[in-house]
Amino acid sequence: MRSVRARAAIGATLVVAVALVAAGLAVLLVLRANLIDQADLQAEVAAREVAGQLATGTPYDELELDDEEDHPVQVTDEEGRAVVVSKDLRAITGTGTSGVTPAPSASAGASPSPGDGDDDDADDDDDGSRPGRGEVSSDDPDFSDGTATVDGTTADYRFAAVEATTPDGVTLTVYAGAPLAAEQEAVNTVRGAMLTGLPLLLVVVAGVTWLVTRRALRPVEGIRREMAAITASEDLARRVPEPGSRDEIAALARTTNETLTVLEASVERQRRFVADASHELRSPIASLRTQLEVAEAHPELLDLPGAVADTVRLQVLAADLLLLARLDAGEKPGSATVELGALVREEVSQRTGDRIAVSVEVPQGGAFEVNGSRGQLSRVIGNLLDNAQRHAEGSVAVSVAADGRGVRVEVRDDGAGVPEDERERIFERFVRLDDARSRDDGGAGLGLAIARDVASRHGGTLAVDRAAEGGAAFRLWLPRSA
Repeated sequence: MRSVRARAAIGATLVVAVALVAAGLAVLLVLRANLIDQADLQAEVAAREVAGQLATGTPYDELELDDEEDHPVQVTDEEGRAVVVSKDLRAITGTGTSGVTPAPSASAGASPSPGDGDDDDADDDDDGSRPGRGEVSSDDPDFSDGTATVDGTTADYRFAAVEATTPDGVTLTVYAGAPLAAEQEAVNTVRGAMLTGLPLLLVVVAGVTWLVTRRALRPVEGIRREMAAITASEDLARRVPEPGSRDEIAALARTTNETLTVLEASVERQRRFVADASHELRSPIASLRTQLEVAEAHPELLDLPGAVADTVRLQVLAADLLLLARLDAGEKPGSATVELGALVREEVSQRTGDRIAVSVEVPQGGAFEVNGSRGQLSRVIGNLLDNAQRHAEGSVAVSVAADGRGVRVEVRDDGAGVPEDERERIFERFVRLDDARSRDDGGAGLGLAIARDVASRHGGTLAVDRAAEGGAAFRLWLPRSA
């Protein structure tokens, strides 16, 4: 039962079994009802034929009772006594009479005796419950199930009861039967065929479902085996097989491969990040250690400013790595309201060591509010200004303006700019376009990567283009606060 194939086969078999049993019962009921209706019609026709003869005054011994074996007839008077029976009828049930022997008053050749029939007929005409003289009841006959023994053979019959009044005013009830042997045989034959064919059909359904499910799940087994092999080998470059069909299993295989591609890129990125971080940390740590060892051996040669610079660089690098780790872990930026115009002015006012004065362009009276983390957004603006200070020749400018449904912060410089084919690569971690720059001057290559990650997590964008001054123009766009 742990197998999908087994559960599917059992489930399909049970559903088909329930459906076939219900359908079989419905067929048997409908078939039996139709056959009984036919028997009712035959019995009614036979009963009305005899009732019509009685209504015309035909004597009992002259009644024409055709086909007595298939349609046994019994006629009873108002007191339920049998007055006429078929010649070979020996026993009968289901008609409410006590027997099949004709009453003494109904001897052969006698006609019905009126007795007090005139008064009875008058009463009957008054209440309308019985047919008039010489008439057959037009009401629907009463039907009943019973048995009859004809010529020594007992069988089941369907009886129809029809009332008729003789010309002398005697009301009689004619019971005529129709055999149910054909109905019973037909129902038994159909039931036997169903009971024989149902197990075979269920076996076929179970087998076909098993084979179809096995064939349908074969690609899933291939995907499972390949995923197990990938897990065992830790080789994320492998991919699961994709079936040529366009069904859900093919979609599962494609999605699995897409997930493996993303996972491979993420793992590779993490490996490069660890390798680059180790490389970046090695330089300031080695430099600081060298200076401390020299100072220990020759205190007069201690380069204190250099040691402090290496320590600061190491501290900044550790802070950048910690921020990237938090961003990769999915840290939420928060929902505080930040006014970007005020934030830009504050960030620029705190930059006292810049070699080039920063020009600030913020419209007066403008409301440039966004939702997010004030500290992270301040870090983005600071990183963009640091990058501009490194590459500018003599001009750095920052502006804030409304842009559609958001706010745009633009940082421009008059430096060499960014080549068009490198404008996406510069946002990767540990990337420096100018290899000639020293690591001390050029930084670790994390500032722009951090800026784009923060912008993305705030629902915004960060891109670079050519500035009017000839250098680079970094454009930060963030959605406006609701």
